[in-house]
Amino acid sequence: MPQRWETADRGGSLGIAAGPREPRRTLPAVAGALAVGLGLVVGLTGCAAKTAPGERLSIQPQVQVDIDGKAVPATDAASAADPAGNGQASCPPHTTIGYAGPLTGQDSALGINIVDAVRVALARHNSANPNCQVQLKQFDTEGKPQKASQVVPQIINDAAIVGLVGPTFSGETKATGQILSDAGLISMTASATNATLTQKGWKTFFRGLANDDVQGPSVAKYLRESGYKRVCVILDNTDYGAGLARSILAGLGDASRSDCVARIKKGDRDFSATVTRIAAIKPDAIFFAGYYAEAATLVQQLKSAGVTATFVSADGTNDPQFLRQGGNSTKNSVLSCPCGPAPERFAEEYRRLNHIDPGVYSVEGYDLATIVLKGIDAGRQSRPALVDFVRSYSGDGLARHYQWSPNGELAKTNIWIYDVSRSTDKAK
Repeated sequence: MPQRWETADRGGSLGIAAGPREPRRTLPAVAGALAVGLGLVVGLTGCAAKTAPGERLSIQPQVQVDIDGKAVPATDAASAADPAGNGQASCPPHTTIGYAGPLTGQDSALGINIVDAVRVALARHNSANPNCQVQLKQFDTEGKPQKASQVVPQIINDAAIVGLVGPTFSGETKATGQILSDAGLISMTASATNATLTQKGWKTFFRGLANDDVQGPSVAKYLRESGYKRVCVILDNTDYGAGLARSILAGLGDASRSDCVARIKKGDRDFSATVTRIAAIKPDAIFFAGYYAEAATLVQQLKSAGVTATFVSADGTNDPQFLRQGGNSTKNSVLSCPCGPAPERFAEEYRRLNHIDPGVYSVEGYDLATIVLKGIDAGRQSRPALVDFVRSYSGDGLARHYQWSPNGELAKTNIWIYDVSRSTDKAK
């Protein structure tokens, strides 16, 4: 399993020049067919939990679905915008993109996946454009709303920062969105999915993926079509967990009942009461709305209690850390995400620069950074000009087509379904 080589202070500034970081139900047949067709796409994760010698668990893409849970084709990465542009860009010295999100703490992997992808986009851009060397400044929020509220004023007061990728989580985005909007600084999130974020009247917030009101019904309908008749929902006490659970429950309809809903607290590690309750109900599947740290412990305790229901979760769990922390108990889990798999060329560049495989939200982080860079290269180098550029932007990325509605939501979105499966790994 590759190890991370730290190449920069995670909380500081980085200027990047030329590039040197019991069997469950069978999924619908169309899922397997589409997975075979993803010849240019690698799994969302490459570093995974070891099982038997020569085998490992990995998170693999199965099918992309629409709001009705129906399979739709994957995006053609060949049409994606290239951050290198034409190589003729010119911009003032010290032109900077900011990143705000967790770089430390129990959920830091999700933030690091994004900022490392921003680094890949910057490396391509700066290598091709000697007269426009865009810098990156990273701000660690630990994924906490209170910490984000302390960090964002520092970003706003740095005149060199013309655009921001982040914040990462819904809670910290909710706490800082109005501040960023009032300051006129564009905020492009690769990961905050709470649906209410675009309903607050912010003028500079743009979401780079589907929200929970898309993900919830899509996954719920997919589960129902896959034959699951009774699904229990467990949610944590975060903005993300509450929003996702609400939309999942609405989509499940009579496949879930009120006595099949349980709540846990983020940071807890003893879920015995919840496990005992769920085990007595004997559901076909369990959907967890929360993050990987709790998901890993929860799935272990469920398996230890003899619960055979399929464990299902979403983007907050869809990370290599879920496999590392949950071990063999994560096998056969189903994970959804509004994030796309990493095309091979991008994955190679990501590994070369960051010495680790891309993870959840990495492709979105790259795409959003690319759009900001295209705005800078087009001469939109002030904060207001960059906001206007993104507002009228329309173009393909690695993950999807990017074009925003006036409230900052993407005009069209889909959801990916992944599963945790064994694969032979002779190279490691």
